[in-house]
Amino acid sequence: MFSKDTRILVVDDMRTMRIVIKKTLASLQFTNIVEADDGTTAWSELEKAMANQTQFHLIVSDWTMPKMTGLDLLKKVRTHAKLTNLPFLMVTAEADAAQVKEAIAAGVSGYITKPFSADTLKEKLAAMHERITKAG
Repeated sequence: MFSKDTRILVVDDMRTMRIVIKKTLASLQFTNIVEADDGTTAWSELEKAMANQTQFHLIVSDWTMPKMTGLDLLKKVRTHAKLTNLPFLMVTAEADAAQVKEAIAAGVSGYITKPFSADTLKEKLAAMHERITKAG
């Protein structure tokens, strides 16, 4: 599992959903959480982190957002040399198989549909961490 001091970027255009995700992560003992309200804000946070050498260790992002979608953010992250292996969990209300395939093709690390429980999130994060460690 990811360590409790993992620096996590939570990206969702809905404030309520960011709060839910943060509370769910907090219930799993994660405390180092930064919020972004869309993909462009998230990208700014990622750039700021790289400039300050305070990298994020995980992105939890909604798919459907204005300005820059979660998928577009994922694609941008995957093309940046310093971020290409950054674990990326896509969170969405969509369970469409074509969308899942598109996210996988873009290099998503994990995919979870809303609504989800803390246990589901914990299981997904554990599976992601295991795959990353094995690929490592």
